[in-house]
Amino acid sequence: MSRGLSRRLVYLVCMIVIGLLYFISVPWYRDGDAPLRLWLGLPDWVAVALLCYVGVAIMNAVAWSVTDVPDALDVPDLPEGSTDEHEAPR
Repeated sequence: MSRGLSRRLVYLVCMIVIGLLYFISVPWYRDGDAPLRLWLGLPDWVAVALLCYVGVAIMNAVAWSVTDVPDALDVPDLPEGSTDEHEAPR
């Protein structure tokens, strides 16, 4: 597998995992009459949501680490004596 293809695959997997973590973080699956359980000193649905958000942050960092971002944009040279990059040439 080529390096570019493997990076795209890692990026795609990260995006899918992020979507799943956001889906899991919403307590839609919880019954309204469910007894309160504490995890890490928080209600269980809050602890699950926070752990999912930490997972999202980690997956986002991984996705950015495999994304190619150019160091500099290809900007045309400015006319001689110009100080503003948005100044129109005369």
